[in-house]
Amino acid sequence: MKVTKEIAKLENSSVKLTVTVAKKDVEASYNETVTKCAKNIQLPGFRKGHVPVAVLERKYGEALKADAASDIIEKSLGEIFEEIQEKPLPYAQPTMEEVPVLDTTKDLTFSVIYDVFPVVKVENFDGITIKEPVVSIGEAELKEELEQIRERNAMVVDKKDDEAAVKDDIVTIDYCELDESGNIIDGSKRQDFVFTIGSGQNLFKIDDDIIGMKKNETKEITKKYSEDFEDKDLAGKTKKLRITVKALKVRNLPDLDDELAQDVNEKYNTLADMKADITKNMEAAKDKKIAELKANSLLEQLVEKNTFDLPKSMIQAELDSRWRMMAQQFRTTPEQLDKMVAASGQTKETMLNEWTGDAEKMLKSRIIVEALLKERNITVTPEEIEAEYTKIAEGAGISVEEVKKHYADPRSKEYLIDDAKEQKLYKELFSQVKVVKGEKISFADLFKN
Repeated sequence: MKVTKEIAKLENSSVKLTVTVAKKDVEASYNETVTKCAKNIQLPGFRKGHVPVAVLERKYGEALKADAASDIIEKSLGEIFEEIQEKPLPYAQPTMEEVPVLDTTKDLTFSVIYDVFPVVKVENFDGITIKEPVVSIGEAELKEELEQIRERNAMVVDKKDDEAAVKDDIVTIDYCELDESGNIIDGSKRQDFVFTIGSGQNLFKIDDDIIGMKKNETKEITKKYSEDFEDKDLAGKTKKLRITVKALKVRNLPDLDDELAQDVNEKYNTLADMKADITKNMEAAKDKKIAELKANSLLEQLVEKNTFDLPKSMIQAELDSRWRMMAQQFRTTPEQLDKMVAASGQTKETMLNEWTGDAEKMLKSRIIVEALLKERNITVTPEEIEAEYTKIAEGAGISVEEVKKHYADPRSKEYLIDDAKEQKLYKELFSQVKVVKGEKISFADLFKN
């Protein structure tokens, strides 16, 4: 098939492909369509396969031309997309500007518009400054981690019936709302509600009101909420509540000693062993987080300095993917998630619009990384991957063979290789930009947000 093509770039990383098929091929394709139809169709007064072409054309002329045009378009686009660089995105269906009318005496010309993968040349590194936060890990940070270990290994036991509730006790309560006459408001009962006193993890913020109460004690309280209260449904209102304490428990923290260390992990013989390992893990976590923050800062600045458009279909595909992931997190279907969101007073469209900015930044960052990896021909050797195995093994406290077993799956190993390439790229890029010390922050603050 003799085909000529012309590709014009449009905005938002789209192109317009105009195709012209020679008259000779148009006529041949039409004749082929007619012949095929004549062999299979059966009309009254004619044997199957013996309907004259003139009769077919008189009865089905427009439909035959439409079928032939459809075949020509499909075949010509198939040939073109095999050879051109500007291929449609796999999730972006080409759209036709206008359906062409087939005329066997003329060339057939038609145009389709479709989205293509954005092309970006990352050249502008001017003025990029990366601020690397300064984080130290000392006794205070280690103490905080050790306290969390004590919390995770605490024993929760019942308090005596005559002991009063105090801050940090774990309390189980029944409660309900009362009207002005002291009657229970329908639908306000809540049973066996559990929270830690002082955490504020309860709707009416009744922590201080429960302090001093004992098991099986009931009391009625009146709460007045300020106009600027955090819960808008309670702001400026007064609520009368009846509360019954069902159970009180206390969290007994274990001593910080060798025995606790041995309970946490059999690889620890002493508390000193555990402290050393925690410190090493904190240092590794700190380095990884700082590297992540530096990479994010670099990419954010590169996106700002090297502008390019994203195709709408790419953004939509990313948003659809995020919606499906959110549905999986809620253990439901995307369709059911639509209904859940609507029931909460929101809409899917509103949420997707809120996500769009972040989605665009993420996509542009990925495209820039892919472009730089390709442009700089970043590769990793088998020896470098072996070094990664060793590094992971040391960090996790396991054998290299165990690590290799984890990455035996081709997809997992591909992920490791891709990550190694990216880290190699970042190291190269950081040498081209200005990296300065940022503000001093705590280890805990490093991991916030």
